Amino acid sequence: MLDNVMPQRGTFFTQLSTHTDRLVAGANATLRLITGLGNPNTDIQALIDEVNFNETSGDEIKAELIKLLYQSFTTPINRDQIHTLTLDLDRVLDALQSVANSIAVYRIENSTPAAREMASLAADACIRLNRAVNALATRERSADIRQQCVEIDAIETSASESMRRAVTQLFAVEGDEAAAWHAMKMRGFYFMQEAVLDHCKRAAKTLEEILLENA
Repeated sequence: MLDNVMPQRGTFFTQLSTHTDRLVAGANATLRLITGLGNPNTDIQALIDEVNFNETSGDEIKAELIKLLYQSFTTPINRDQIHTLTLDLDRVLDALQSVANSIAVYRIENSTPAAREMASLAADACIRLNRAVNALATRERSADIRQQCVEIDAIETSASESMRRAVTQLFAVEGDEAAAWHAMKMRGFYFMQEAVLDHCKRAAKTLEEILLENA
């Protein structure tokens, strides 16, 4: 009975790490999807399905973590912080899913340098989140976690700058109605890509708060 209310300390960390594994897989699939646009050998729908699969898997992990929080008498770190981090990670996956599905919805057939750059930055940020969460169970690795969080913040700043440049270029040249529609849909697409980085940054801030409280 005590196993239900006092699970092993590692259970929460294992579930959180598995959650970030889904982030890395989803971000890598999104990167392959965006870089493959315009290539006749790219199976666009298969890559979109892969992103959706990882988001669904992430939802299942989130549900398991929340159930575990309700069932557990004690937790290795603050209960609210585990809940917040779980939701932060879920939002990253949701944002990746939005990016992937928008390619079909907006009928985006070709990639752009900005889209590829932001997809690459998102994949990098997710890898660093994965590293930080994997280190969370080991107090001696606090410095490693802080460094990953600092780098995620820098990556998000780079993505914001890339998005601003791309959006500025979209509206720098006048065109017909078709060109205006293209500019509007790509602006929306870039904003969705930026949202992935925003949520990664939010998750990194939560990790920093966990470190401060448990220093």
